[in-house]
Amino acid sequence: MFYICYDGSRYHGWESKKDVDTIEGRIEAVFTKMTGVEVRLNGAGRTDAGVHAKGMVASGRLDTDKTPEEIKEYANHYLPDDICIDHVKVAADRFHARLNAKGKRYQYTCYIGKEKPVFDRAYTWVLPDWIKGKTQILDIGNMKKAAAYLVGKHDFKSFCGNNKMKKSTVREIYHIDIEESDGYLYMRFHGNGFLQNMVRILAGTLLEVGCGKIMPSDISGILAAKDRTKAGVTAPPHGLCLMEVEY
Repeated sequence: MFYICYDGSRYHGWESKKDVDTIEGRIEAVFTKMTGVEVRLNGAGRTDAGVHAKGMVASGRLDTDKTPEEIKEYANHYLPDDICIDHVKVAADRFHARLNAKGKRYQYTCYIGKEKPVFDRAYTWVLPDWIKGKTQILDIGNMKKAAAYLVGKHDFKSFCGNNKMKKSTVREIYHIDIEESDGYLYMRFHGNGFLQNMVRILAGTLLEVGCGKIMPSDISGILAAKDRTKAGVTAPPHGLCLMEVEY
């Protein structure tokens, strides 16, 4: 069981793929080098290209005599500086990082201040003029009202970026927290699981509520429509971070 953090800026997402650089692919390559046999991992989820993580979890078997601490030290020595294994733990034989996950927490960060967030620009969406104009004030109160409609067990097909999704699009959101502090806007999502692009679409939709393009009461109709075109924009990936996976 591996606890991992990474800056996803230069990667094509988490999932290992041929001919492109991914976080999972990098870690598997290091473990394969360490053990001398091909290693495959199971991640708790598949973060999109450009998305970051402070609390990704992965599982996999390693044929090695090294202790968990030695495995961590070896991996971090060979991994690039934008990927770090924080902790290695021996798990039960049948443990699976994705299938055994009970919940996930994501945070989406925006900047709504007057100055430029020079040192946070790779991890923060500086809101465009259509959201944050010179005279326009983001209505966070309405955003919170809209978020209340999203909490609970719903079919989130309207918030799924995969139009060809054949599996169930029903998910449960436990809580959504929206907070403004020192020019930064934080949207925190806690649920049992999230569809492809779902958190980014939720964030984009709530921001459209904040600038008056969508009314809070419209959310029920958007959910009922099960149509991606009815929801708001997909927020860019660099503002999103996977904070924690719960077991």
